Amino acid sequence: MPSTPAAAPAAPVRLARTLSYVESLTPHLFVPSRERPVRAKHRELTADTQVRPHSHPWAQVAISTTGVLRLTVPHGAYIVPPSRALWIPPGVEHAVTMVEDADLRTLYFHQPPGSAGPGVPRAQQDPWRQCRVLEVSDLLRALVREMPATPDDAPPLPPEALRRERHLSALILDELRRASSVSLGVQLPRDKRLRHLCEAVLADPTRHETLADWAHDTGASPRTVARLFRQELSSTFTQWRQQVILAKAVALAAGRRPINQIAAELGYNSPSAFSAMVRRAVGMAPGRFLGSP
Repeated sequence: MPSTPAAAPAAPVRLARTLSYVESLTPHLFVPSRERPVRAKHRELTADTQVRPHSHPWAQVAISTTGVLRLTVPHGAYIVPPSRALWIPPGVEHAVTMVEDADLRTLYFHQPPGSAGPGVPRAQQDPWRQCRVLEVSDLLRALVREMPATPDDAPPLPPEALRRERHLSALILDELRRASSVSLGVQLPRDKRLRHLCEAVLADPTRHETLADWAHDTGASPRTVARLFRQELSSTFTQWRQQVILAKAVALAAGRRPINQIAAELGYNSPSAFSAMVRRAVGMAPGRFLGSP
């Protein structure tokens, strides 16, 4: 059974963070095609900014070269530090929230009819039909930075720039095919009361210690909330919150914080207790799981 963080001293009530909202930036000016199978967008956004929910008829990879992102889809949420990227299949509605000031890079991918993934054989395409958190190599991060982010209403790229884009695109596709998948997703429920609670935990997983405290603002009893977790997420609250804490740890590690600081901020009495939880939960050493930008 995963360990539960030790109770922290009582702290003043913290106010919820307030988001500012922006629209998706002219996606129709970056449509990928057979001739240009990978298109790139670049946007710098401040912390607590959310790109409103939207979807595309093509696949997408969201990556931040600096800063941490949180991507929310209808049935889940994903924490994406600079050491990771999120693959989003065509047609999946998603919202992008800046946990920190972020250098947001978006890649759009042409997907031929019936195909899925970055040019993988048909027998390997099923995993690419759902959202996937991927490890980002230094090479992939460098390639993404080099991709031109010129919209279609700007002067066309000269032939040599288009040739370079094709070379970069081929390397990006190859790096994505090689990238390891990481379990950093957190399921989200349909029930509005439970969804409200889950989104509050995502925003600040250490704000309360007990399910009773978290349930207080939902209008439902702790017993009802516990039942909803089992029915909708096939999980206990403690197990679900642990996944949120793991995702939060990855976000903190992106800021190059040492493990002892991460453990303390997440309510653990010692780094060894936190490290043991990570090993039991994900089957790898904390240093490898947390990664670094």
